[in-house]
Amino acid sequence: MTTGARLVNDAGSTMREIMARVERVNALIGEINSATGEQSRGINQVNRAVGQLDRMTHQNTALVKQSAAAAQSLEAQAQQLTSALAVFRPRSQEATAASHSVAA
Repeated sequence: MTTGARLVNDAGSTMREIMARVERVNALIGEINSATGEQSRGINQVNRAVGQLDRMTHQNTALVKQSAAAAQSLEAQAQQLTSALAVFRPRSQEATAASHSVAA
């Protein structure tokens, strides 16, 4: 085989190797693109979940404030009711209360 033919054969072999490597790089780029898309979707799901948790936390905070206000209101009403019912003390308790005050 002549030197020229051998060089042409070597060049053809080198070109085939380059083409195979270019195809492999293209395949890797496709895999990276696919993985990036999956990561992006996963991040979007996490962002939505964090947003939901944030909304739920705000709702829970509002419910706790409402519950605290209701508890204070109930306590005030209970005190008013206790005061109102004190007027209706049975006579036996009035006698006992009077004897305690005289004894003191």
